[in-house]
Amino acid sequence: MFTFATAGRIVVGAGASEQVPRLAAELGARVFVVLGTHGDQAAAGLAGLPDEATVWRWSGEPTVAGVRAALAAAREARPDVVVGWGGGSVVDLAKAVAVLLHDDGDVLDHLEVVGRGLPLTATALPVVAVPTTAGTGAEATANAPILSPEHGVKASLRSPAMLPAVAVVDPALTLTCPPAVTASSGLDALTQCLEALVTPRANPLTDALAREGLVRAGRSLHTAYRHGDDLAARTDMSLAALLSGMALANAKLGAVHGLAAPLGGMLGAPHGEVVAAVLAATAEVNLRALRERDRSSPALDRYAEAARLLTGSPDAEVEDGVSWIADTVSSLGVRPLAQLGLRPDDHAAVADAALAASSMAGNPVRLTRDEVLEILSRSS
Repeated sequence: MFTFATAGRIVVGAGASEQVPRLAAELGARVFVVLGTHGDQAAAGLAGLPDEATVWRWSGEPTVAGVRAALAAAREARPDVVVGWGGGSVVDLAKAVAVLLHDDGDVLDHLEVVGRGLPLTATALPVVAVPTTAGTGAEATANAPILSPEHGVKASLRSPAMLPAVAVVDPALTLTCPPAVTASSGLDALTQCLEALVTPRANPLTDALAREGLVRAGRSLHTAYRHGDDLAARTDMSLAALLSGMALANAKLGAVHGLAAPLGGMLGAPHGEVVAAVLAATAEVNLRALRERDRSSPALDRYAEAARLLTGSPDAEVEDGVSWIADTVSSLGVRPLAQLGLRPDDHAAVADAALAASSMAGNPVRLTRDEVLEILSRSS
């Protein structure tokens, strides 16, 4: 038995963002917009919103302080609907505002790991999610990772109520993404599809989504990176991100995201960069651990299937998939962890925190501390 939940409505296609004012108006009269700092492209799409719409600009990863500040502004505006227009971090902040707006407590009351982790019981405002990057799939997930600089970790707010009412996926909005953002966000989407495919928590619906996402990422990530104005490639990557969000929200992730939680909190680097930096080494260590300790695991066949989907070759073996990932990470200019600021002295603390992260429960094999340390060393 399994369950499946996703955004209430999904609108996909070039120019779809032009419908945002109408879609928001269907959900309420007073609108609170969380807008990325590079939101000039949103001007036309938001022009039809009521004059009294409140715009809150945000840059970078959502933080505890940032959530509190956005909440204060939203409580003053008293909106009926929240629009999140920007990268995955902006969409996540919009979701956090919407679910906390009518809650009497503080964000730390509900934040996992570093907070009290209390269930979110208040009714969330409807969210219209408009991603401008193709990465996290936040437009279809029921959580919001929040950075707590005080604790040096990213932890999640989590509730079914956080699923957006409407996801508007407009590939045209990603045409101006710089190559580095295209690479890191695209590799995040690819990773989410891969981890959702190999996790023991997968189900037939998430399998179908993850497979389709891997096909699209495999054939279009390099093109989107090198030719940012290629709308067909951008469409593939926007769909890969959406599919990855739908899949992970209903299956599980794995060791890559288990590592990304403490690394993101410690380094303050964008989530996609951290994920991309550890992807290749994690895949290699996972495969070796499976072969040494669980040769009957279905994950081995699924890694082989992923190799065929990514490379487009029906004869591809597991090693071909690993090589494709490693070559892609290298050719897309992904910075190693050392360049992102990780010191060798930090490896032990990161490994311990990663092993305790919730995403590790979805990994197809239980990694040892030494194996996690190896991933960190090889990714640095």
